[in-house]
Amino acid sequence: MPLARAVSSLPRHLAFAYGLLIVYACLHPLTGWRPTGLPLLDFLAAPWPKYYRSADIVLNVLGFLPFGFVLAPALPQRLGRGAGVAIATLAAALLSFGMEVTQNFLPTRVPSNVDLACNVTGALLGALAGARWGHPLFDQSGWLHRWRSARVIPGHIGDFGLILLGLWLLAQFTPDRVLFGSGDLRQLLGLPTPLHFEPERYILLETVQVAITILGVGLFARCMMRSASPWPIALLLLLGIGAKSIATASFYLPGEALLWLTPGTRQGLLLGLLALAAALLLASVLQHALAGVALLAATSLTNLLPENPYFEVGHRMLGQGNFLNFHGLTELSANLWPFLALAYLSAVGLWRGEHLTRR
Repeated sequence: MPLARAVSSLPRHLAFAYGLLIVYACLHPLTGWRPTGLPLLDFLAAPWPKYYRSADIVLNVLGFLPFGFVLAPALPQRLGRGAGVAIATLAAALLSFGMEVTQNFLPTRVPSNVDLACNVTGALLGALAGARWGHPLFDQSGWLHRWRSARVIPGHIGDFGLILLGLWLLAQFTPDRVLFGSGDLRQLLGLPTPLHFEPERYILLETVQVAITILGVGLFARCMMRSASPWPIALLLLLGIGAKSIATASFYLPGEALLWLTPGTRQGLLLGLLALAAALLLASVLQHALAGVALLAATSLTNLLPENPYFEVGHRMLGQGNFLNFHGLTELSANLWPFLALAYLSAVGLWRGEHLTRR
């Protein structure tokens, strides 16, 4: 596949992935489905909600803004800028309308015409920005194309790798778990925690878990890169730490951005960065294998790690309004990410094998 075609497909892949995230966030927690007996479209004529907050307006606008931004440049350029904006906004409006109607069947969700209007507004603003700056960003003449061509493996496999890195960053906005912790199946499957909390044991397990996760995530990013430069990996880890700090300060305990920086986390950061620096000197085939082993080990430790009672202090805030929906989305991303990453590493291994065979 020519590189130009592969790069132009990135906004389409991003729009599809972001659309799936919207569906999950709008229908979370996906339980208790039952008809209410009320007309499905009654919410369209409802008065202004009595307890609607300004934060809800902002979040509903911002939630659909990226969707419009990537959807507009995903459309054919021959449509023209105005038609692209109109089609992207209409598609986002239909998606939002479908989600609001579906919320009639969820007892924990309330369909809202204000939410619908805010979603459409966000999509329109995003589509306007995407029509103006999206094509120069994603097309051959844009810096993103040049960066991707130089740094990331070509084709759909490279696109999906970038999307997975974006999902990993989204997962870091989960404030009530260990730094970079992912793959926790206990909540998804209703499994008990196998170990009781003991400070000394917890610090040891936390140290090892953070260190191995840094090694696995760093090598995962390296496996989808063309060059051996460590700077993109360093930037990814810094962005993950920044996302964790923002989530902790915004959604958990205001003003406590570094609450996650426990003694075990500090030791794990140091050991993980040292191990990653050494692993980046290995041959690429060894890095690929080590990435999979590290992700498997980190996921296993995540499921063994006892619940930290100190994280319980912020759960009340996470269960309120849009915080609950966003928290459910980030938790899903965190829980599924290592398994998607392991499947991706297998695909990259097959791709590289076929690539070498063709040569």
